Amino acid sequence: MKPRVSPATLAALLVLATAALVVLGLCVGSVGWEPPWNGAGPGDAVVWDIRLPRSVGAWFAGALLGLGGAVAQGLFRNPLADPYLLGSASGASLGVALFLFAMGGAGASGAWWAQLGLAVGGFAGALGAVLVTLVLARGVQQTLRLLLAGVVVGMVFGALTSLVMLWAPEVLRPLQGFLLGSTAFIGWSGAALMAVLLVLMIVAAIALSPGIDALSLGEATAASLGVPLHALRLGLVAVMALATGAAVAQVGLVAFIGLVAPHLVRSVVLPTYRWLLPLATLTGGVLLLAADVGSRWLLAPQELPVGLLTALLGGGYLLWLMHRRPL
Repeated sequence: MKPRVSPATLAALLVLATAALVVLGLCVGSVGWEPPWNGAGPGDAVVWDIRLPRSVGAWFAGALLGLGGAVAQGLFRNPLADPYLLGSASGASLGVALFLFAMGGAGASGAWWAQLGLAVGGFAGALGAVLVTLVLARGVQQTLRLLLAGVVVGMVFGALTSLVMLWAPEVLRPLQGFLLGSTAFIGWSGAALMAVLLVLMIVAAIALSPGIDALSLGEATAASLGVPLHALRLGLVAVMALATGAAVAQVGLVAFIGLVAPHLVRSVVLPTYRWLLPLATLTGGVLLLAADVGSRWLLAPQELPVGLLTALLGGGYLLWLMHRRPL
């Protein structure tokens, strides 16, 4: 397949799309289309303290998921890999469920400490699940063992989350909001945290990109080229876990962004991983920001869970892709 555009052109288009979507996000409020230039006084606070951090935070969360998805597909050499493969999603769900159980009904109050506790619980749960996966897989020497351990950890942690919901039904409703994904509670502090982590993770991922390109030729070939496979896998797992954990802690479980973003990039360019990683990052940010604007606008004044919208659109895109290219 010939590339339709160059990687630099695609990057420029994605940056323009991001700017346009941020402006659009500032114009969509709780009752639908509410351009900021029609308001004054209190309206300014709504724009700068609610809509702008939400839009910026949604972009950073999507970018982290897009980066995690590209890293996962490079690590496992599988185009169906997504950033949740090492059990991080189930771990984050269990962390949030345990926080809600410990706090009773107060954990879903919407207070700042409750939102901070949910984010910390989700992040700790995601990283804890990845660490358990690494222990069960006895490190990162064998990719298949790592993949199977991640599947097992995901199932066990998912069962433990169900057990918490059965034991304490009061956590079911607030936990449902986390499982469906939401960008409604992102503030400036959450957006800044994700921005710092995104810069660190994208720098680390690009530094590892020559090794991922060599790994795509096969482990034996990569080893013959002098690639330190153990250190490479360890670095990729760290990038994937931290990127996914940071995003999930802020927006809950958002499906398909990490899986679809690298595919969309490959559909228009044929990049090496040095280009694929930043392009998938930009694409993930654009996708989640577009879904966030759509979730506020489509059924206003009601709001759709953003994770529900990404699941519907992402699943539809993959089905269309399978129809075009039968396996």
